[in-house]
Amino acid sequence: MKKALKVFGNILICILIVFSFLAFNSAGWYLQKYGDVGFDAILFTLFSNTAGVEQGLIRSYLACTIPITILFSSIIIFLLFYNAKNKLVLYIRKFKICIFPFKRIFSKLFAVILSLIILLVTANNIKVFEFIDGKTNPSLFYEENYVDPENVKITFPENKRNLIYIFIESMETTYFSVEEGGAIKTNVVPELYSLANENINFSNNNGVGGAYVLPGATWTIAATVAQTAGITLNLPVKDGNSLGKNREFMPNLYGITDILHNNGYYQSFMCGSDADFGSRRQYYLDHGVDKIFDYYTAMDDGIIAKDFHDGWWGISDYDLYDYAKQELPKIASKNKPFAFFMLTVDTHHLEGNVCPKCDNKYAEQYENVFSCASKQMGDFINWAKSQDFYVNTTFVIVGDHNSMNMEYVSRNVYDGYDRMLYNAYINSAISTEFSKNREFSQVDFFPTTLAALGCEIDGDALGLGVNLFSGKKTLAEEYGIQYFSVEIMKKSKLYNNKFLDMRY
Repeated sequence: MKKALKVFGNILICILIVFSFLAFNSAGWYLQKYGDVGFDAILFTLFSNTAGVEQGLIRSYLACTIPITILFSSIIIFLLFYNAKNKLVLYIRKFKICIFPFKRIFSKLFAVILSLIILLVTANNIKVFEFIDGKTNPSLFYEENYVDPENVKITFPENKRNLIYIFIESMETTYFSVEEGGAIKTNVVPELYSLANENINFSNNNGVGGAYVLPGATWTIAATVAQTAGITLNLPVKDGNSLGKNREFMPNLYGITDILHNNGYYQSFMCGSDADFGSRRQYYLDHGVDKIFDYYTAMDDGIIAKDFHDGWWGISDYDLYDYAKQELPKIASKNKPFAFFMLTVDTHHLEGNVCPKCDNKYAEQYENVFSCASKQMGDFINWAKSQDFYVNTTFVIVGDHNSMNMEYVSRNVYDGYDRMLYNAYINSAISTEFSKNREFSQVDFFPTTLAALGCEIDGDALGLGVNLFSGKKTLAEEYGIQYFSVEIMKKSKLYNNKFLDMRY
């Protein structure tokens, strides 16, 4: 029995060593690929639906973590537990010190201490302690600043306008030239720049600029919630990642799709990947959207072959735009106001998806992919202008969040550059003199989009967002973006009770 317990203890220690190295290497890989997106994003990714994830991402993770974990774990385990017949002894005067092999008790103690140090360093690198600190230090920020949209009078125009809202994966102003407010030598997205410059662009500067990306909104579904419902995803330590899994996705959340649904809109969401990834399908269906188009419906509708699979997240954007062009006239023919939400995917990390329409103009593959995305968006808007529904349709083109391709960023973006989220409002029902030199974030797109449809919003605020067409200060302007960012990630009684149905 004693021998069995000793063997069992040794096995547990070996598992601890392997786990600590795997955690350390996994965190290093995540930070290298995604950057500092916060532990909340990691937590959500670990426990949410990952259907349709890009195969290259999985291969990269396995290749970069498993071999090095096995190597270092094997070396440590060998050094600590190898029972050598010949001992390496150090004599210091009358003292005899056995350097190798170690005594069993010291080996086990050292193994535990080493593993704990590695795990602590890992936790610090991915900001676990910062995350826990936020969950254990309550804030009244939501209680004092959240404006419940259900209690706000929102008046639609008599002739309701349609909405086409396009999230461009990872699109930020970084890809403009330095002279145009970007971070690189040449503007690789001229069509997108022109769309923003020639229409309404809310900017952090006097030119074409963008929005701050908030913690709790650094990945797609979180960014979607921020932009369409005016809050970030502030995940609790326990049971916070079951959003959309076996229950409704924040059933008490009241966002733009709920508002449009209650005002007679027909709504649909289209993406080129599996809509189940990140609980996107559940979010939209639980909040008033009538139809979901994704990778699988594209097969059913003849956009791609039944056996299509190229290892990417889903279908290429050129197929996605064709899909949108096929479905939008059908949607517009329903004689109801409509809202069409679309998410592109080709500009997703690792290095984006090179499609047949991509030119090889730039040395960086990622820049060629963004250049292609820009051209396709320009072509799509030109197509839309030829459609009957265009005159009564407002277009919102935004990045969902900043790029997670940190390898590209580290190579090309200079230190100190503020990476801002792209936006363009086209064919808006109203104009504004308050679009430049603003400090704002993703949550402000929620009321701003309704205003662009011609809606009048009592108080010009919904959720944590402010209507940017108005002169009202955003919360980022009122409190400063740093304070705002810290407070929204703290434990909130209102947030947990209302949105996560948690009592404490």
